Amino acid sequence: MSLATEAPKDSFRLSMLVFDTRYRSYTIQVSVLILLLLFLGWITDNTIANLSQRGKDIDFGFLWQRAGYDIDQQLIPYTNDSTHGRATIIGLLNTLLIAIIGCVLATVVGIVAGVLRLSKNWLVARIMTVYVEVFRNIPLVLWIILIFVVFTETMPQPKDFKITEDMVAAGEEPKASMLFGVIAITNRGSNLPGPLLDRPLPTYEIATVPVNLSVLAFLAVLAGSIYANLRLLRHARAVQEETGIRPTTWWKTLLILVLPSVLLLAAMGFHLEYPAIKGFNFTGGLIINHSFTALLIALVLYTGAFIAEIVRGGIQAISRGQSEAAFALGLRPGRTMNLVILPQALRVIIPPLISQYLNLTKNTSLGIAVSYLDLRGTLGGITMNQTGREMECMLLMMGIYLVISLIISSIMNAYNNAVKLRER
Repeated sequence: MSLATEAPKDSFRLSMLVFDTRYRSYTIQVSVLILLLLFLGWITDNTIANLSQRGKDIDFGFLWQRAGYDIDQQLIPYTNDSTHGRATIIGLLNTLLIAIIGCVLATVVGIVAGVLRLSKNWLVARIMTVYVEVFRNIPLVLWIILIFVVFTETMPQPKDFKITEDMVAAGEEPKASMLFGVIAITNRGSNLPGPLLDRPLPTYEIATVPVNLSVLAFLAVLAGSIYANLRLLRHARAVQEETGIRPTTWWKTLLILVLPSVLLLAAMGFHLEYPAIKGFNFTGGLIINHSFTALLIALVLYTGAFIAEIVRGGIQAISRGQSEAAFALGLRPGRTMNLVILPQALRVIIPPLISQYLNLTKNTSLGIAVSYLDLRGTLGGITMNQTGREMECMLLMMGIYLVISLIISSIMNAYNNAVKLRER
């Protein structure tokens, strides 16, 4: 009686890298990688050689030179005596600020517009259709300039808010008044109430970047509150799955999210500083330039139009049977959309939504059209023109935008994996 034995394994030979399908793919990939690295090395060497012939070299020492220009909007202290590196950080923070706020607001606008486009109300659906078609078919830079011109040309001057003694004696009112008595929008900018702390935590400087412990403490408390609320909602969901009755959590959520932050701000002596007209302009509070406002509004409305179509497509990708089943269970249309349709539509919505977030972040560079000094306006604008270091500035900008985009993609992909449907 003969027994079947395993076939003898062939010893490895170099020819197997080409003729054996088990190894051929690795051979091709390694070969392509080597050729790509050689090509990049040749491009780099050729670039350096050409720059040397023109008396130039790649040197980033200019980042430590005096900048010599002012930046109106700044999240950390900066003067024209600061370095170009500091100006680059200011521009980067301005880019991140408008990108984060823009992504959040554009998502809200896009979801609302996308849902309303599917409304059975003919007028509402047509209004949303007009909004989507108008904004996504006109270049973004034109919207930025148009909104900026509207603010700078139609808003009153600061002197129009001033009340003189002669006007009081004559019983005359100023030409313009503040919104709600605390917000002044002029042709120079918007003046809003600004936060102040009587007992702030100290600020330390790390690598020329100030680190405000008050802000870090507030963010830490807020993050802890959000985490605690998630634990509360997870517990409520577990109780509901076990008993069929969901505990009331809205007042607990309100306390968890609001009370710790309010107590911290009260301990630090939080209060608001209101803008007031003095001389020829407003002082005090927060001053927001119209370049920031115009860029933000244009980015939100423009990107929101694209997100609306993404949301509409994601909702329409869900079978009507899902809605009919929810209605049969007694769910109202609003609850059906929030609990049944949108959670399933996320798997269709999120991948193209990532692209829109990336586009919005990169489109912030168009703020240069209205003199908004973000990364493009500082490093890729004034700094590059003053120092003549075009190659270095372009490489830095490309690298920074690439890192930001990869971070956004990683976060959204992680969220996509967390909410996608689990199949057996």
